[in-house]
Amino acid sequence: MNIKFYKYHGAGNDFILIDGREIISKNIDTDTIAQLCDRRFGIGADGLMFLLNHDDYDFEMVYHNADGKVGSMCGNGGRCIVAFAKHLGVFDTETNFLAVDGAHYAKISAEGNWVELQMIDVDTIHVDADAFVLNTGSPHYVKEVTGLEAMDVYTEGHTIRNNETYKANGINVNFVEKKTDHFFVRTFERGVEDETYACGTGVTAAAMAMAKKQNQIGQVVTPVVVLGGNLEINFSYDGEKFTDVFLCGPAEKVFEGEITI
Repeated sequence: MNIKFYKYHGAGNDFILIDGREIISKNIDTDTIAQLCDRRFGIGADGLMFLLNHDDYDFEMVYHNADGKVGSMCGNGGRCIVAFAKHLGVFDTETNFLAVDGAHYAKISAEGNWVELQMIDVDTIHVDADAFVLNTGSPHYVKEVTGLEAMDVYTEGHTIRNNETYKANGINVNFVEKKTDHFFVRTFERGVEDETYACGTGVTAAAMAMAKKQNQIGQVVTPVVVLGGNLEINFSYDGEKFTDVFLCGPAEKVFEGEITI
């Protein structure tokens, strides 16, 4: 079977996108998705998404991790599929779509390459020693560190993700360092089982954890730098709950093609 695919990235977090309205996505199994995401034997990506029709929304997003398994919410993936949907003519400037963690609203620039994606509200943050644990559509462990540029994020992240507490279900591990006018964040992602250039739900979790730690009440705007570029997280925080949460950043089409599977 020949399928058409599109390659997008959001701050270096890269994805294969497939218009599932035209093919039967169930015909593409887990092993095939993992092979397509392989950077040596496939197209190469941190994940793969199908855009599907939905009766009540503009479209539905179905996300698979690079290991081929259906994943939890992916923030940068969500921004990329919004840009993809605009490219396909599904909507113009604003959209409502369904993902695994529920409905999402998003808006996109006229040029189609800057997406502001509304994330879920968060009212629960747990503490694990000197780290914060919360779910922003995916589960995240957030730890503030120094010297992050030189840190071995793969080894440290892999160790935490596979410890006795988190091994069974897995967790995304974020390390964050405060800079003069932004936070620097690096993330080890479960499902990819490696460091990625950006993680949307991860930077959202990091911004929330730092707001809680610093008691930033009210409307909070958090610039974040990741390995793949710049992102911004906006939310309201009343000391207990994060609402009106938006993940903002670039979503760029890299190339498109056909592949036989």
